[in-house]
Amino acid sequence: MKILDRYVMKQFLIGYVIALLVTLGMFVTLDLFVNLDEFAEHADLGAGAVLWNIISYYSAHMVLWFRDMAGVITVIAAVFSLARMTKNNELIAIMASGMSLKRFIAPIVVLAAALMGLQVLDQEMLIPRLVQQLMRGHDELPGTKQYDLWFASDSNGNLVSAFRFNEGTRAMENPFFILRQRIARTDRMAVVGRIKAQRAVYDASRGGWTLTGGQLLRIPDSENATSTGPQTAPVDFFASDLTPEQIPMRRQEGYKSLLSSAQLLHLAGSHGTRQSDLAELYLQKHSRITDPILNLVMLLVALPVLVCRDPRNMKTAILISFAASTGCFVLTFICKMFATEVFFNQVRPELWAWAPIFLFVPIAFIQLDSMKT
Repeated sequence: MKILDRYVMKQFLIGYVIALLVTLGMFVTLDLFVNLDEFAEHADLGAGAVLWNIISYYSAHMVLWFRDMAGVITVIAAVFSLARMTKNNELIAIMASGMSLKRFIAPIVVLAAALMGLQVLDQEMLIPRLVQQLMRGHDELPGTKQYDLWFASDSNGNLVSAFRFNEGTRAMENPFFILRQRIARTDRMAVVGRIKAQRAVYDASRGGWTLTGGQLLRIPDSENATSTGPQTAPVDFFASDLTPEQIPMRRQEGYKSLLSSAQLLHLAGSHGTRQSDLAELYLQKHSRITDPILNLVMLLVALPVLVCRDPRNMKTAILISFAASTGCFVLTFICKMFATEVFFNQVRPELWAWAPIFLFVPIAFIQLDSMKT
């Protein structure tokens, strides 16, 4: 690696750290300014408890904001580093040495591609572990939330409801389970029984819910039934992969964006997943591949504009680069909105997920080819 490559990468990393801190700091400041009164609802617990609640809330959400803004942060880092070098007339000295501008930006592209790996690790490793923190509101303390649960499905197609679920005790009060089986060669589910109980506590070692006062009612097949009377029996356990960690997600719209790729594949292959949810699952699966690529393409579109030799043209170059990056960002958002809609009697989430790449990759190559070296 040449000394110049190390110098360029150092300048880019400095810009990246500045852009990261400024962007996340801006999000935290604006959100805290708007919602400070909600955090203050627990002032009776003391200033230390309120401060810790604020820190735990924003430390989790910064992980989510980094995932959403990783591409923009990379472009801002390129703006910081290249604007500084242009202001000091360093590009002219580099070109005078015989190095082309395409070779000059190569370390930035390589380093940006490596930094995109942080976005992948963030999505696949960190965010799925922080789901409960990401699901709680500003005025909720960790582990104190209680709410009702209505017909959440597990991978076997069984439906789970409860009058109240307590996140702190990981217990359901008055749970109600509807047992279902898939009808052969169809997408329909048949109800084969139901379970009522006074209380249910999740047992991770057994992979299900330990029941208190559970009663199982079997519903016989109407065609093969030998008795018309109810078939009840006591039951103390209900096997299910619907865990207390998944319950907060199931109550939120768009919770699939918080899952890892392995969880998405598991959910897509489970019997309990509705056909209407498969489009969003496939969109999320393809987006895990396309999002890092789009962030790199966004940088490739902006870089040729930013590499200008005249400092007087730098402001115009910055505006053009931000306009191009914003266009890519907005188009990606629009494509994700339409990905689950029906067009010409078909739903093609994978096509919409890859559409921005098909459009902007040629633009990136045209931009790179047009660079004046």
